[in-house]
Amino acid sequence: MAQREHVRCLIIGSGPAGYTAAIYASRANLQPVVYCGLLTGGQLTQTTVVENFPGYPDGVDGNEMMLDLRRQAERLGADLRDGEIVKADLGSLPYLLTTDGGVEIEAETVIIATGASAKYLGLEDEKKYNGQGVSACATCDGFFYRKRTVAVVGGGDTACEEALYLASLAKKVYMLVRKPFLRASEAMQRRVRENEKIEVLFEHNAVGLYGDNGVEGAHVVKRLGQPDEERYDLPIDGFFLAIGHKPNSDLFTPWLETDETGYIVTLDGTPRTRLPGVFAAGDVADPHYRQAITAAASGCQAAIEADRYLRGV
Repeated sequence: MAQREHVRCLIIGSGPAGYTAAIYASRANLQPVVYCGLLTGGQLTQTTVVENFPGYPDGVDGNEMMLDLRRQAERLGADLRDGEIVKADLGSLPYLLTTDGGVEIEAETVIIATGASAKYLGLEDEKKYNGQGVSACATCDGFFYRKRTVAVVGGGDTACEEALYLASLAKKVYMLVRKPFLRASEAMQRRVRENEKIEVLFEHNAVGLYGDNGVEGAHVVKRLGQPDEERYDLPIDGFFLAIGHKPNSDLFTPWLETDETGYIVTLDGTPRTRLPGVFAAGDVADPHYRQAITAAASGCQAAIEADRYLRGV
């Protein structure tokens, strides 16, 4: 028979949202249990220096910052556990969730903070240069490319937005677009066309990266697979992916409303979902900002909402 336990507050995920929810839930005496997931600390553990999180005037290593949040949650009494939730039954209260170790957890409240994963091209070089020139967040890392040359992969609104942001910092921005047109809105396309720092390379695919001490350029192919395809090297200092994010919500989609991309829909600007006692915080419910500070804020809100729910307020 499977081991079963009952908890007042189960937090799924250990990024800024999950850890902040754990801090607030612990202070509210909810005895939160946190399952940290496969990537303990979340996406920030894949970055180097974080300079836009308040309280770190000189910036902070992403891993160090997440360890700070983890230690704070532990000191306040959160039960942090390795492993992930692999099955969810949100059909009735208490909610029943199962870990990868086979433990069944009955939860009075659930805070989903599983984040979102950036989509990559699947190049081996993306892993090799992760944090050394490869990024999926211009707002997070663009600061490090002031007066340098960068490339943005993608042709939708997000890619145009990232390119425009980077153009305010960088010397030159290339957009690598595999189609012969941009998919972005006309307003976004116009802004890109009018920015003299941005050059759109249509029908271009990045097939690799190179560099001895981080990214120094991209191997690109124009008109890939066509009789007149051209291959050449494009010197760049940074390689930004802007082909979308996939929220880590698949486990919960049978029970919760999501948008067309998979982001969990919350109610009235709060972390509440349509299920009583179930809350979504951080990037799994945020298709717009996807920042550590906004994730942490929503984790705080989710824990406060969970406390209010348990107290019947």
